[in-house]
Amino acid sequence: MKYSFLRLQHFITNGILFIFSVCMTTVACAQSVPKKTLLALSKTDHMLSVIDPSDFKILARIPVGQDPHEVIASADGLTAFVTIYGGGSLHELDVIDLAAQKPLRVVDTKPLFGPHGISFANGKVWFSAEGSKAVGSYNPATNQLDWSMGTGQDRTHMIYVTDDAKRIYTTNVSSGTVSILVDTLIQPDRMPPPPAGNTQQQPPAGPPPNFGPRTQWIHTVLPTAKGSEGFDVTPDAKELWTASSEDGSITVIDVMAKKVITKMDAKTFGANRLKITPDGKMAFISSLRDGQLYIYDVASRKELKRISVGHGAAGILMDPDGTRALVACSADNYVAVVDLKTLTVITHFDVGPVPDGLAWAIHK
Repeated sequence: MKYSFLRLQHFITNGILFIFSVCMTTVACAQSVPKKTLLALSKTDHMLSVIDPSDFKILARIPVGQDPHEVIASADGLTAFVTIYGGGSLHELDVIDLAAQKPLRVVDTKPLFGPHGISFANGKVWFSAEGSKAVGSYNPATNQLDWSMGTGQDRTHMIYVTDDAKRIYTTNVSSGTVSILVDTLIQPDRMPPPPAGNTQQQPPAGPPPNFGPRTQWIHTVLPTAKGSEGFDVTPDAKELWTASSEDGSITVIDVMAKKVITKMDAKTFGANRLKITPDGKMAFISSLRDGQLYIYDVASRKELKRISVGHGAAGILMDPDGTRALVACSADNYVAVVDLKTLTVITHFDVGPVPDGLAWAIHK
């Protein structure tokens, strides 16, 4: 009996130690995952890398579709969404579980072809559909495409959506235009007139069915320059800046007045992406043609500096803390890190060949 009791005591003790060990390991693993991670796509490897931004070490590599271009994370940082572009021919949106670090599902975007630019706002994923000259939205809660609207423009490529999802901006590369789509509440100011020829007919006692306020998307198209692709909106939500790869110009638009403010002969030939610093003071333009990073002062609209980051610069991502910019150098197979105070390249890191789309995942 004494021997059995000792064995039981030994079993319980070991069991408690095992459970404690598992719990401590789980806590340690949870603590090892940073609150903010960097997401980076490799076009050649068809991989999404999850990276610790403190030392740029890759925490996980997750397979995605055959031509990944842009990536965005959900508001809680638990899910990533990747557009599978195919030059406008494919129709796939990949959903990634960032907590489990594995693919979750593939969304067929048909009849919207060529998903490219992507944004997350108001609980939904918004994307451009270049092959269909349209924009659309995907609701992760219902796993459904729930809205779309045509632009009628050639190569509707990049997209920006306000937090309330009431305003959408896109660049239409081949048409050389910017689309401004505004979700507007239409309030009728009077009853409809009586039918023609029935002037004696008394008006109905109340409004007819379905006559009243309604929402309607208003689409405004503004000319910029052919090749206008990368763009960003200033933090005060007043101006949109876009750069042309063809004539090297930068166009600045007043998004509320829906008009072009100015067009600068910046000579940013091969311009691919444009991003504005979190403080709204500088605009960075990458060039795929010469690997230059053009830096402009937003207030004076003057060039501040040019930085050579490689042979071909593409995606740009600003660190929310305002300390650095990350530039995907597709032709050089690395991501360059630029210090925003000194405006110098301070390091490079590898995420796989032909890097492009970059995003933050903020875990809440």
